[in-house]
Amino acid sequence: MIVLGLTGSIGMGKTTTARLFAEEGVPVHDADGAVHALYEGAATEHIEKAFPGTTEGGRVDRQKLGARVVGDPLAMKTLEGIVHPMVRESETKFLADARKLGAPVVVLDIPLLFETGGEKRVYAVVVVSAPAEEQRRRVLSRPGMTREKFEAILARQVPDEEKRRRADFVVDSGRDIEHARSQVRAILREVARMKPRR
Repeated sequence: MIVLGLTGSIGMGKTTTARLFAEEGVPVHDADGAVHALYEGAATEHIEKAFPGTTEGGRVDRQKLGARVVGDPLAMKTLEGIVHPMVRESETKFLADARKLGAPVVVLDIPLLFETGGEKRVYAVVVVSAPAEEQRRRVLSRPGMTREKFEAILARQVPDEEKRRRADFVVDSGRDIEHARSQVRAILREVARMKPRR
């Protein structure tokens, strides 16, 4: 089974690209989705203990938590220490299930792939990229997003140029969806010719 790591900076179109892989029949593990699920269950108690007042009714209030951790590297490290091991557990189960089903290719959709050393766990890395002006436009049009928040998020991410340099494949999401889809299909054709390492 070939494991692809999918990543890209905020606003680059990674979520859409993950959906395109899924539409081609490729199982996708969404790290962000796993975090959302944890925020509504397993991680809530631990987060409340570390950041009192950031949960309500058994789930994490993402806005309150964001206000506590964004821009505070120590708080962010504490949060990641709680959440990352739980996400890895979910990922391990996903990979085991995909192997049992005989999936030839799977995708691990990990926003902070390079930042957390996740590239060592995958066969090849797909980076989703778009022009910086397009990225800024997309992100600043999101509800509740501010320039300060955007800059704080970017500061935590490996720069797009560096991501592209380290990628095995780059999907340019700066054009229309069909252009992105054709790139995803081209990647899968190439991957089909590769020999899995494990």
